[in-house]
Amino acid sequence: MTRADLIDRLAHLYPQLQAKDAEMAVRVILDAMSATLSRGGRIEIRGFGSFALNYRPSRLGRNPKTGEPVEVPAKYRP
Repeated sequence: MTRADLIDRLAHLYPQLQAKDAEMAVRVILDAMSATLSRGGRIEIRGFGSFALNYRPSRLGRNPKTGEPVEVPAKYRP
């Protein structure tokens, strides 16, 4: 489900909400989730799943076009 799908679904399920209000609600929730993850926190949505940042160390990858080795930097992924 994309952000636009979520906004449309909220607007459809709650007719008293205007589309811009549903959009603001989705933006606020997703921004709060992003901020929590960026601080190293964990998010749990009952009946859906939990999210936390996982560290992925640097590694040697390959350019799919040329086959040349490429250094992939370390990063955190949800």
